[in-house]
Amino acid sequence: MGAATSDDAAVYRLSDELAMVQTLDFFTPIVDDPYTYGQIAAANSLSDVYAMGGLPVTAMNVVGVPMEHLSLEDVNQILKGGADKVAEAGCVLAGGHTVQNPEPLYGLSVTGLVHPDQLITNSGAAPGDLLVLTKPLGTGILSTATKRGVEIGALADRSIQLMATLNTPGAALAKAGLVRGGTDVTGFGLLGHLGAVARESSVKAILLSDQVPAIDPRVLELIEEGCVPGGTKANLEAAATTSFSESVPESLRLLLADAQTSGGLLLSVPPAKLDQAMELLKEADAPCAQVIGEITDQGEHLIEVR
Repeated sequence: MGAATSDDAAVYRLSDELAMVQTLDFFTPIVDDPYTYGQIAAANSLSDVYAMGGLPVTAMNVVGVPMEHLSLEDVNQILKGGADKVAEAGCVLAGGHTVQNPEPLYGLSVTGLVHPDQLITNSGAAPGDLLVLTKPLGTGILSTATKRGVEIGALADRSIQLMATLNTPGAALAKAGLVRGGTDVTGFGLLGHLGAVARESSVKAILLSDQVPAIDPRVLELIEEGCVPGGTKANLEAAATTSFSESVPESLRLLLADAQTSGGLLLSVPPAKLDQAMELLKEADAPCAQVIGEITDQGEHLIEVR
């Protein structure tokens, strides 16, 4: 599996029982604390392997450093945050590469392993499946509010905690055969990533907007106050293959398009396996396990938001 299906990672079959999952991701800081930045960036990179149903085994640092602006201690803290998150994943940090860059960059190149028959792909969803989300939405909105100096109190800490949370249930769900298809929700927002699932699976997704969890009701208030990142607005504008019921307000549409950093898993689960999947997510302390819609036969639009 390569780039043709816009999946979360590349997959190379080593044998009938083993395949290698490979991905690379990095970004500039979205928080002030260097250690926290390292944790979030590492969790985001590891997520692509989990989204494919893989188990991360090795990781390598990808680092860009503006030496004239960033102290050696700050660099060490970024790397320590990433290393601690890699260790939490039971993965081995095997090295990496550092270059000078005008602004900080950090992330990981990650290799994982998966049984070829247990892959989670964005082309595996089937009519009748239920859509399950494992993290609430709104990190993009909250990050923008923080940058603009809006006082959001404990919500800032909650957002950081969510972004630094590993999507480890992906590997367990795949091994148990409980998921038919899926992806993770990151920069293109829920609508963008769900659209890719619907397109590659040749199906339509029905999204129940009142079932989609926000990190906090304050998120929708912030949207109404104009705390919306440019990426989120662009995601909504790009959602040409999505139809909205007239009763779905603009604030909720923007939430569905909110550009997430290290967001949750979006899973296509057969109804007969839903209870098992939900129990596994609960045991794994997933931030949430919410049914937000279903998969139906292909229609005029890729996504219908009700």
